[in-house]
Amino acid sequence: MLRRGSPGLSILLAIALLAGCGDGAGGAATTSRAPATGDGSPGKVELAKLGDFDSPLFLTQPPGERRLLFVVEKDGVIRVLRDGKPLPKPFLDIRQRVNSKEVEQGLLSLAFAPDYRRSHRFYVAYTGSTNDVQVIEMRSSARDPLTADRSSARHVIEIPEPAPNHNGGLLLFGPDRLLYLGTGDGGPSYDPHRTAQSHQSFLGKILRIDPRRHGKERYSAPQTNPFVGDPGWNEVFVLGLRNPWRFSFDRKNGDLLVGDVGQDKWEEIDYRPRAKAAGSNFGWSAYEANRLEHPDQVKKARGSVRPILTYRHGPGCSVTGGYVVRSPALPSLYGRYLYGDFCAGELRSLVPALPRARDDRSLGLKVPALSSFAEDGAGNLYALSLNGPIYRILAK
Repeated sequence: MLRRGSPGLSILLAIALLAGCGDGAGGAATTSRAPATGDGSPGKVELAKLGDFDSPLFLTQPPGERRLLFVVEKDGVIRVLRDGKPLPKPFLDIRQRVNSKEVEQGLLSLAFAPDYRRSHRFYVAYTGSTNDVQVIEMRSSARDPLTADRSSARHVIEIPEPAPNHNGGLLLFGPDRLLYLGTGDGGPSYDPHRTAQSHQSFLGKILRIDPRRHGKERYSAPQTNPFVGDPGWNEVFVLGLRNPWRFSFDRKNGDLLVGDVGQDKWEEIDYRPRAKAAGSNFGWSAYEANRLEHPDQVKKARGSVRPILTYRHGPGCSVTGGYVVRSPALPSLYGRYLYGDFCAGELRSLVPALPRARDDRSLGLKVPALSSFAEDGAGNLYALSLNGPIYRILAK
């Protein structure tokens, strides 16, 4: 999503500031046979507005849920939609904990544990008072499952940040039921601290952990992580990222796709099949997309993975990664990766493939200040605008 380092972007961002088991918006789950890969042609999908929110950054749904959607607002509030209608009482309000003063700060994401129905555990990531990214575990209230029990808050991990931007902050439980956390390089521009290629830093990575308490430890790093036993942090799953604001796993096969926000010239989308994802190096800051950025980092980035899609700035400036569509209710997009750009607002799709994506094209739809896509348990897709609106993507 949001980034700095290109002329005029701060103005755009200032203007911008003034998605298991069923249909998360309350409709019936579809059981139709999955189609072949869609052609992504314009005019075959439309946007249905769900409502307006206060700078929404993410939307998700607990495992097994059919009726509820949870909306993450930048200032530190999580709101609930039931059958598509907002409830008056928030699920969580931690505005006193969250530092949302800068454009890229705030309550960044929410992830429900795979066993949420039994454990009531969920996790949030947010920026704290000293620019750090905090991940905490909480539980829903035993008396009221639509309210979080703030007294249950447990600190899981803290990532110090040298600047208020390039925070990443997306939390996702992967197909292996482990928690993944995307982290930016910490800013400011051009990776001056060379964090993204460093195994001694959590920054510029996607981390993988088991977030449950492990003895005296607040969490554990799986022994199957790719760098366990090597010098550096065992939590690292992939590295060489600038700001993986949004990444996702293909719900059909577990493949990893990353929308990595670029510096001042290029944006990129990265793709790794599930069997090849662990240990991948995506090249920043030796390269911005395929362009040489820092020659002193090239040796560390040797063998790095090239993006499957790149595009230049203007009118785009900040890629917003999405999801591979697996809902049979969206046949024209089935099997295609949905993405967009915060500044351009245009929704696009492509067929993920190696070494390069195929058939990149526009959907003919725009969402200004596109902050995020979302996917619910049934595979329905949503698009969020930092300006307030949230839309569900529907077939015409």
